[in-house]
Amino acid sequence: MYTTSIRPFVLAATFLAGSLTVNAQDNLVNALKVNASENSKASFKFTDVINLENTSIKNQGSSGTCWSYCANSFIESEMARMGKKPIEISQIYSARNTYIEKGKMYVRMHGATTLGDGGALHDVMNMYKKYGAVPQSVYTGLNYGTEKNKFAEMGALIEGVLQAVVKNPNGELTPNWERAYTAVIDSYLGQAPKSFDYNGKKYTPESFAKEVIGINPDDYVEISSFEEYPYYTKNVLLVPDNWSLDQAYNVKMNELTDIIDNGLKKGYTVAWAGDVSEKTFSWKNGVAFVADKKFDEMTAEEKADLFNGPKKELTVTPEMRQQAFDNYTTTDDHGMHIVGLSKDQNGKEYYIVKNSWGESNDYKGYLYMTKEFVKYKTTAIMVHKGAIPSAIATKLKV
Repeated sequence: MYTTSIRPFVLAATFLAGSLTVNAQDNLVNALKVNASENSKASFKFTDVINLENTSIKNQGSSGTCWSYCANSFIESEMARMGKKPIEISQIYSARNTYIEKGKMYVRMHGATTLGDGGALHDVMNMYKKYGAVPQSVYTGLNYGTEKNKFAEMGALIEGVLQAVVKNPNGELTPNWERAYTAVIDSYLGQAPKSFDYNGKKYTPESFAKEVIGINPDDYVEISSFEEYPYYTKNVLLVPDNWSLDQAYNVKMNELTDIIDNGLKKGYTVAWAGDVSEKTFSWKNGVAFVADKKFDEMTAEEKADLFNGPKKELTVTPEMRQQAFDNYTTTDDHGMHIVGLSKDQNGKEYYIVKNSWGESNDYKGYLYMTKEFVKYKTTAIMVHKGAIPSAIATKLKV
């Protein structure tokens, strides 16, 4: 509904949370820095109401792996909630296994599914369940001398391999393609460890997930809100990066924030996926809201003042939310981690959101997102079942 000047870039280069071309994530971050006001931080007075334990800010580098950084950060906070000492989980181990499974799906679907770095929140839980997990110190994914992820070359190569497989020049597929495909990924990211030492004890990825991390992946669900589906049913989440065709529970729009609020009050953080390419999302200033007028109808003074203190917001409706999803102005751009609740000087509530773009903004890697923005721009959230209010949980039968 409120389109932005970088929307054509997002669609052409595909989504941050989705398939990437060269430096697409860096380009999007740089484009979002334009949406900024000079004195924003001095004009906001945030007071934290809830601030749940979370691990240090990370940087996903030039890779579309926000979904893995987000969901693994979420798991780390779950360790803290359960009374465990959280450890940094390898985000690229989750991504590497997702790439393997995504490649298999791509071939099964004769190329008619998404490729690239992208993924969904549930991918991390699915890979955790199938492959386990390892510490970041054991599997960094930095196998060729870089200090940060840089995946464009690898992405081009694995796409070429899979497209050659789908063309099927032999007329019948051999089993060798899977080994060739895996070898390309492992040459960039490193081979996945079968066992490793951690704090003086030997683990496999499966035993580490069970004994050290200790979550049950079946305790977590994805939730969204769409008018086209019956409420309180499960339906396929229709975003490009849902290559595995996983289903999400469908709730009413206001129940998205009801679930987040209830979870935070009970000590549960929330994994969030949604759209960040609106003009009213500023990474530099660390604020996201829904303006009460379209950006192209604002004066130059209003645009310059956009993030200098709290502004009046539009009240989002389910119809607005659905329309934005249907007309591509809400896309699955990014994944982040909701870790708390704050209020501005006027008493308006914002979610405290942990990002994976390093500490380069006004709040050293965090940002403040209004509830109206969350209602409008969320594609899905992932929560522990215990975070869901009992009345909603009963309707969902979870």
